[in-house]
Amino acid sequence: MKNVLIVKGHFIYTKTPERFEVYESSCLVSVDGKVEGIYPVIPDRFKGCPVHDYGNRLVIPGFVDLHLHAAQFFQSGIGMTKQLLDWLSDYTFDLEREFQNRKFAREAYTCFAEKLVACGTLRACIFASSSTAGTEELFEVLKEKRIGAYVGKVNMDRNAPDFIIETTEESLRGTKYLIEKYQGENRVKPIITPRFAPTSTPELLKGLGDLAVKYDLPVQSHLSENMDEIRWVQDLFKGAKNYSDVYFKNNLFGQTKTVMAHGIYLDDDEKALVKKMDLMLAHCPDSNINVRSGIMPVRTYLDMGIKIGLGSDIAGGHKIGLNEAMVRAIQLSKLLNLENDKLKPLTVSEAFYMGTKSGGSFFGKIGSFEKKFCFDALVLEDDPMIAQRYSLEDRLEKFIYAGDDRNICARYVEGKKL
Repeated sequence: MKNVLIVKGHFIYTKTPERFEVYESSCLVSVDGKVEGIYPVIPDRFKGCPVHDYGNRLVIPGFVDLHLHAAQFFQSGIGMTKQLLDWLSDYTFDLEREFQNRKFAREAYTCFAEKLVACGTLRACIFASSSTAGTEELFEVLKEKRIGAYVGKVNMDRNAPDFIIETTEESLRGTKYLIEKYQGENRVKPIITPRFAPTSTPELLKGLGDLAVKYDLPVQSHLSENMDEIRWVQDLFKGAKNYSDVYFKNNLFGQTKTVMAHGIYLDDDEKALVKKMDLMLAHCPDSNINVRSGIMPVRTYLDMGIKIGLGSDIAGGHKIGLNEAMVRAIQLSKLLNLENDKLKPLTVSEAFYMGTKSGGSFFGKIGSFEKKFCFDALVLEDDPMIAQRYSLEDRLEKFIYAGDDRNICARYVEGKKL
């Protein structure tokens, strides 16, 4: 018999954004880390296999965070009255400098990873810092935690303090070193990571794009988060048609798998390019509020068929739990609806889909309990008085809005309990 695991409980997930799939008091069979099926009772052919019985608890897919900065974790909730560019200058760069010290990096990244896993994020696209040595420590910490991640050394060779930038050659050399060391890993893999266009020279962007294509690696960065940032990009890259064009011309915009955070102020040409190149956009609602960037027009993008996942964007966002991002995404969509009643607010199932299956698609068959999807799961326990009175969907909604890591009593990645 192959590696079989059977989990019993109430299963809730989303195949599509429109509705939840609900399996009450059922048995999910995982074979070699992948979902084989969900059944009302254990099939005869699996009798005698290990069973984890969670009774009246909920079992949901693990969360997928498409955008966060591990090197900013200690800064969460600090400097929240400032706008983006001032916030970076006054707080962020000084903290990221510390990650040149391997001992500090190991300790800080361990705190970050433990909280990430505690809150139910089992896959993530993560920015480290510009330090190659520090980023190496993040790879090792995440490997020990056994979750799935794309990790990027932050590349920047201008427009930041001297103590945090590198030369173009140093930046590319460090990135290539990490690629060659970790590209064969099963779960924690490298991703090409220009911080954002303004902190990269054209030479660095071209070099990073060349690496992405040569090694067939995914790309992550920031796009159109803030109006001052957009004007800055226009000043720096005179020959570019728009912000997206800067990345596109350098093979950093869909030529390989790409996720761009924010994308609040895309013009019509950029929206069309995002759709054509099959980009994933990471909606980071908490961060967009905190540093006063704006509100992503999520409904407009979804109606166009643009793929959207969610990001906590630690530390522009102040909470690492992705259920918080789901709530804020819904709330911001309600504000846009007040201005334009044709923009329907997000539903709970849509926000949940963004934070599980949609974001999970960046990693493969992740974020659902459909057949052949990786069995990444969270087991949720709520108050017995709540469980007695409400439907399974209501119980899940309450966790999304009011729950935290204390409600998560088990975590699975590819069929293995963490």
